[in-house]
Amino acid sequence: MAGIGGSNYWEDLRKQARQLETELDLKLVSFSKLCTSYSSSRDGRRGDATSDTTPLLNNSTQDRMFDTMSVEMEQLLAKLTLVNDKMAEYTNTPGTASLNAALMHTLQRHRDILQDYTQEFHKTKGNFLAIREREDLLGSVRKDIE
Repeated sequence: MAGIGGSNYWEDLRKQARQLETELDLKLVSFSKLCTSYSSSRDGRRGDATSDTTPLLNNSTQDRMFDTMSVEMEQLLAKLTLVNDKMAEYTNTPGTASLNAALMHTLQRHRDILQDYTQEFHKTKGNFLAIREREDLLGSVRKDIE
């Protein structure tokens, strides 16, 4: 694996990692916007149903979008983890010792990015689920009161 072919292999892995990181970044922004819009659409529902704050998407549609995006994000995170694991494997290949410091630095950077994206995803998902659970509980209390 080392040598010319190995160098190409490493570059291919780096390219895959960068592509996945870019895709994850874009999806995280969309995922965060969806979760924020869910929260604000729930807040808007409390008032008049014909208000300007009435959501364009009903909550069941948002729930489905949330579930779909969660699965997509988990798949992308799994792919990026696999690429990082392959990069780590490559750094242990005989013949890469002369390049090892640079490779390890690059690998660590990609691991840090993966960790950041994973934490951000879980934080956003957790916040969304907490808001949804809170709103479901409040909604059932409101129905009981009415």
